[in-house]
Amino acid sequence: MKFRRDSYIVSFGDDSYFGEDEDYVKWLQLKTKQFPEGFVMVEENGESIGLLEMQVREYNGYQIGYVNLFYLVPKKRGHGAGRYLYEYAIKFFKKERVKEYHLTVSPTNKQAMRFYKKIGMKEIGTEKDGRVIRMKGKIG
Repeated sequence: MKFRRDSYIVSFGDDSYFGEDEDYVKWLQLKTKQFPEGFVMVEENGESIGLLEMQVREYNGYQIGYVNLFYLVPKKRGHGAGRYLYEYAIKFFKKERVKEYHLTVSPTNKQAMRFYKKIGMKEIGTEKDGRVIRMKGKIG
């Protein structure tokens, strides 16, 4: 829960858009049953340093991969750990046989946006009254 809430603070300045913990837990239980390999807690030397939440869903009439959360603790950001999460995500989406994947990111989260662009993602529009930017990447 801590990582999920922190992602909202990093993106929006506070976690008021997060909602209720119980709702997140119910959603997480449902999605981990549907996509057990799509939910990964990342550890290093016994310490949790990141979380990756992924699924397959419909977008404009076709199936896409979707990254719900791509999170690293602050001390691991910008040091290459994100590349491992990205590589895992690509393997997951290839296994799910989707041709592209999407995520949304706050325009204020400049570090995340730089990383997503570095791995080849493109901005395709804004959502939630401009609070987030939808980005897409291709599965090679």
